[in-house]
Amino acid sequence: MNTAISCVWRDPITDAEMVDLVGSHGGNAQPGWWDRIREYSLGWVGARDGEGTLVGFVNVAWDGGDHAFLIDTKTRGSWQRRGVGTAVVELAAERARAAGCEWLHVDFRPELGDFYFGACGFRPTDAGLIRLPSAG
Repeated sequence: MNTAISCVWRDPITDAEMVDLVGSHGGNAQPGWWDRIREYSLGWVGARDGEGTLVGFVNVAWDGGDHAFLIDTKTRGSWQRRGVGTAVVELAAERARAAGCEWLHVDFRPELGDFYFGACGFRPTDAGLIRLPSAG
């Protein structure tokens, strides 16, 4: 990874920075999303370049006990495949462990298997999912 990147636990990320990060790789940025969900997290990791631009992110939700969940892993489009995602996941795992979590879960699309299983060290498990469509 580029040494100009710094990863910070509970980095003071603004909603505008999240909108910019999501949009940088073609995601569907929703203003207000980060401000709404931040308080429910165990923590999160922000990765910034030498100029302070947010280039990576992962949120760590949890059940208040043994289980933590990685959600919303993001890397700025121009920084992908340079170790940023791996770095934010590694720090998130370290901090979840320090908080007393025994398990770290992640869900992802099949094309991200090499990243999560290879670079990040997750292993496959059986899991279940129910889609709960929005009312209205």
